Amino acid sequence: MGKDLFSNLPDQILCHIVSFLPNESSLETSLLSTRWRDLWNEALVKHGTQEDIIGVVADFITNFEEFDPLKHPRKLQFHFAEESVVSVTVANNSKLMLDFSPWKEEIPIGYELEFKLSKQHIATYQSFPSTFSVKTLHLKSVSCFTSEVAASIVSNLEHLENLVVIDCKGLESLSVDSTSELHKLTILDCLELKTLRLKTSKLKSFRYRGPLPLIRPEYHFNLSDAMLDFRLGLSCSGLKAKDFDATLLTIKNSEVLTLCKWTFEELIWPSISPLSGSFKFYKLRELWWIDNYNKDESNKDALFSFLKLCPTLEQLFVTNDPESYLAGGSNSYVVKGTKCTGMEHLKLIKFMGFSSRRDETSLAKCLIHLIKGKPPKIKTSDGNSLDAMFVE
Repeated sequence: MGKDLFSNLPDQILCHIVSFLPNESSLETSLLSTRWRDLWNEALVKHGTQEDIIGVVADFITNFEEFDPLKHPRKLQFHFAEESVVSVTVANNSKLMLDFSPWKEEIPIGYELEFKLSKQHIATYQSFPSTFSVKTLHLKSVSCFTSEVAASIVSNLEHLENLVVIDCKGLESLSVDSTSELHKLTILDCLELKTLRLKTSKLKSFRYRGPLPLIRPEYHFNLSDAMLDFRLGLSCSGLKAKDFDATLLTIKNSEVLTLCKWTFEELIWPSISPLSGSFKFYKLRELWWIDNYNKDESNKDALFSFLKLCPTLEQLFVTNDPESYLAGGSNSYVVKGTKCTGMEHLKLIKFMGFSSRRDETSLAKCLIHLIKGKPPKIKTSDGNSLDAMFVE
């Protein structure tokens, strides 16, 4: 019997060999032995310079077989500069994930980022594939050193529909320019972001988590899904209600909305109060409300006032976050100034983050009085149910 040369090779070389196989064949190698079980899905490791990243990513996704019935995510680790790495994952459903997370903690340096997806700005990189059309892109931990690479890659994705930007330390200004196919934009935990400019006429879903930056929608668009999780407060001082008016118009026709109490009190109510009850969220079906409840009963007033603006609401999710930002002023006048609209369609109330059943029961009792018709199901933070009839 001949000598088994493969057994003496390190895993890194075996992974490199497996990476040249079609997905079906590479998956079959997992049956050879325990050692080979996960090698088919290990990351391919390459080295080069920062200037090589776009070409390496392009070549990598070119080899992905979109129509392979056994398709699985394929991974690449590309090392560049000193101790810098980008992790690339190509997955089914036309998804590309780029993670620039550093191996060691770095001091963030402020930078600006501009994504141009308009067709007149599409860059033509000769090695970028046309056979694999990326529709969803996840960008994580882009820094000032990799911002140009990220912007170049985005500009090559003509058919991008969903862009996700996560944990980009040092990012202070972001501009997204897309008049083509971008429908979903998600920005999570970019804590230094102070300015967000949106040239996105076809945007339908906008999800944001972090301190509130100055948002400048340059085109009007109607969002159906909006997550405005600003529980960390303001990113820049001096923000006024008028600075939020353009954003308010984009969420007016939302069907799903996440909103913090302080955002309603400080940025929405001052703009809609002169309208004497004519401003309504007529299409809102699902509300995710973030608050910081305490012993002050008036703390519930903002929620009650907002609910009176939502005549078609079906599901209400209330999160209690003790660390959530609280506005400095008091808006106890809000309830009195809001024209009453009874909720006839509410089917579910779900509490999250409450440590006291008494607080949940007290809030549920107040909510029940706003409802016309059949009482809704009430779920507590621990997963149990409250009897609406008992609460009344």
